[in-house]
Amino acid sequence: MSADAVLARINVMKPWLGEEEALALAEVVASGWVAQGPKVKEFEEKFAAAQQVRHAVAVSSCTTALHLALKVAGIGPGDDVVVPSLSFIATANAVTYVGARPVFCDVDPATGNVTAETLHAALTLDTRAVIVVDQGGVPLDLDPIRQLCNRHEITVIEDAACGVGSTYKGRPIGAGADVAVWSFHPRKILTTGEGGMLTTNRADWAARARTLREHSMSVSAADRHTSTLAPAEVYLEVGFNYRMTDLQAAVGIVQLGRLPEVLDRRRDIAARYVAGLAGLRGLRMVSDPPYGTTNFQSFWVEVLPSFGTTRDGLMERLADAGISARRGIMAAHRQPAYRWQAKGSAGLQHTERLNDRTLILPVFHELDEDGLGRIISTIRAAAVGAGT
Repeated sequence: MSADAVLARINVMKPWLGEEEALALAEVVASGWVAQGPKVKEFEEKFAAAQQVRHAVAVSSCTTALHLALKVAGIGPGDDVVVPSLSFIATANAVTYVGARPVFCDVDPATGNVTAETLHAALTLDTRAVIVVDQGGVPLDLDPIRQLCNRHEITVIEDAACGVGSTYKGRPIGAGADVAVWSFHPRKILTTGEGGMLTTNRADWAARARTLREHSMSVSAADRHTSTLAPAEVYLEVGFNYRMTDLQAAVGIVQLGRLPEVLDRRRDIAARYVAGLAGLRGLRMVSDPPYGTTNFQSFWVEVLPSFGTTRDGLMERLADAGISARRGIMAAHRQPAYRWQAKGSAGLQHTERLNDRTLILPVFHELDEDGLGRIISTIRAAAVGAGT
């Protein structure tokens, strides 16, 4: 590929970072307090308010937040946790971290999310929790899931890694779960570089998560730092080093303030895709479900056989035009790490179909009209070339 082509390449995602984030970082560096401290606390408070929950606990990643969510919910060896296979592998991995067993369930073919019905089909006598995922930012239908799980005394953990800014029945997603977790990876629309958050309305779970993220010390590092004569700490149980830094939190605070503008832009881009690709046979695009709104963290399309070329064939056409797309969400049960987990895999036909047929198109704040036009025209040419 030539240098001009590299420069003209359209990436699938690009974080929107600017001068405000740089200034926020400089302020933290100048303060001399760059580890977990006052900025982390401020970020937690602002994030909790934005998500309409009582408590937020900042951590080093969404995966570590998911690990802590399972820990505070009391999930451990001998327990089953129902999870979608159609999710990044961290969803299943966190279950194995606590010694429990992931049991894979299928998803709704339209949204890519679990439903009360797909969860119910995978429940076992040992199920103590379910992890439900707002895949690609598309909100899941939580109320029927809560009704099912409440009847069976099952904890609902919402993996909202992609979901900042999405809504369910007029409220931010995650607010109705027992505990929810969030990602601030650079591919997400709110980023701190790396980082994550745990949110819950239970004070006891939040308090334990705060302790666990800091080696389970009885006195926080921040309290020890501000004390002239620091009290001796006691390590209450085996804990972890899952802290977020003030450097990351400072960026997160700026990003949180930009969220409304980011959401508007992403929805504009999604609308442009819908209009530009309208009428193409065999191409199904992600959309808002009837009960909520998506943040379009990902804009995915399903390439049906009637499109005339395969998903991979379309990806090749896009790559030839310097456009980076990605295969759709992975299926964990197909990965070597989980091939041993045969239980539940026989009923995952929607998962496998979406895994085989979906791709993610570029969506980022600075994607301009020329870039959008190039993507749309390339897809339309692929359809025409395939004889559709």
